[in-house]
Amino acid sequence: MVLAELGTRISKAISSMGQAMIIDEKVLDAVLKEICTALLQADVNVKQVMNLRNGVKKRVNIVELAAGLNKQRVIEKAVFDELCDMLDSGVDPKKLELKKEKGKQLTVMFVGLQGSGKTTTCTKYAYFYKKKGWKPALVCADTYRAGAFDQLKQNATKAQIPFYGSYKETDPAAIAQQGVLRFKEEGRDLIIVDTSGRHKQEAALFEEMKQVAAAVSPEVIIFVMDGSIGQAAFDQAKAFKEAVEVGAVIITKLDGHAKGGGALSAVAATKSPIIFLGTGEHMDQFESFETKRFVQRLLGKGDVSGLMDKIQDVIPEDKQPELLDTISKGNVTMRVLKDMFESVLELGPMSQMMSMLPGFNSDLLPKGNDKQSQMMIRRYITIIESMTDKEMDSNNIKTLQEPSRVNRLARGSGSSPQQVLALLESYKHYSKYATQALKAANLPKNLKSMKGDVPMNPRQMQQALGKMSRALPPQLLQQLGGVGGLQSLMKGLDGKLGGLGGLGK
Repeated sequence: MVLAELGTRISKAISSMGQAMIIDEKVLDAVLKEICTALLQADVNVKQVMNLRNGVKKRVNIVELAAGLNKQRVIEKAVFDELCDMLDSGVDPKKLELKKEKGKQLTVMFVGLQGSGKTTTCTKYAYFYKKKGWKPALVCADTYRAGAFDQLKQNATKAQIPFYGSYKETDPAAIAQQGVLRFKEEGRDLIIVDTSGRHKQEAALFEEMKQVAAAVSPEVIIFVMDGSIGQAAFDQAKAFKEAVEVGAVIITKLDGHAKGGGALSAVAATKSPIIFLGTGEHMDQFESFETKRFVQRLLGKGDVSGLMDKIQDVIPEDKQPELLDTISKGNVTMRVLKDMFESVLELGPMSQMMSMLPGFNSDLLPKGNDKQSQMMIRRYITIIESMTDKEMDSNNIKTLQEPSRVNRLARGSGSSPQQVLALLESYKHYSKYATQALKAANLPKNLKSMKGDVPMNPRQMQQALGKMSRALPPQLLQQLGGVGGLQSLMKGLDGKLGGLGGLGK
């Protein structure tokens, strides 16, 4: 999770109120002091931190709070709202989302300083929209940096996205114009132009940006900024916004950097809308940014809506009820498990996905765990692929655990017998708990037509949640944030998968 340390410190400060016998002004001041210290150490501007503190004090009048109100919840809500205000540019990010229209071709131009990760971000942006059904293409108009075209070519080839550039032409505006015209003729609907960067803001850079913009007439100009510079981002974002018509900002290098909070708040202060965050060098380490959802994850409240969006990207909508139907009937075969594993790999880094679950503590995942988890899942997929069709469609675990079969699967997949047995053990637990949880939820008999189901009443909902919480392993339930976290998760599922019989409403 981006800024995990900052989020953990703020969450701990808020949860510390639970240990106080009486929550009074003194307790509130101590909590705010810890939160402000954490924000200052994340390089957030002093003025913005003071505004947050004063804002919380204004929203929460301890003396005037009505008796019976949960003061901790009131304070937590005030902190949440103030953090949202601090990071909100005032522009709805949904209005900046690219909308696919038949016959329409969009040109997007990327600008930024050298070393901000602009070229890599161009490819990530193209790959993000490629997964959504767009036909992107990349144009390298960076003639200033040696190796820029080679880097873009390497990234684009890896992502299987067409590209254009030149080793001979020195005029960036001419290259950009030629590339855009070529891809428009080829029917590409999203053309991304990567421009030159500089080591600092200078007149030559801004003049070149204006020339390229005039040559290709982009619908959107995106400014890519290095998040590690902290609150210095304010001056940089402001300068670029004044030089060209910057429509949105992408902040990179936020993976584990202490100054990320300063960069986010500084850019928001310029009223420049942030649309994506770069959280690593890999293609899938690229997150869309929405203020409320980001702060929810920062405070450990999860982002179920974002998780469901990811799931819908990899599992077709028409197959989602069918998959739930199969699991609820106990028909979890190795083939179904393989499909689930492949979907998990497509969802992106495990830590990123798990941070979207309400109540999940990122400290539970050791650093470097993403790579190990993905290697283990790929190993399991290889073992399943070495099975016969009969074995893949069987759910008889005892047959699969026969020593002769285990040894054959180990040889066929290049694994050890212990790894095969570990897969079978995982399969046994997964099929048991997944089936128990869905059955306990009292889902409609025919999940394929569940969109028309009558919603549950509150009593039925609580009974279903109670059954599900008893069916899940205690450790998993704890990671989900208890019954309350489970209810939040089901609300997200309910809204995204068409209504699980009204569960979570």
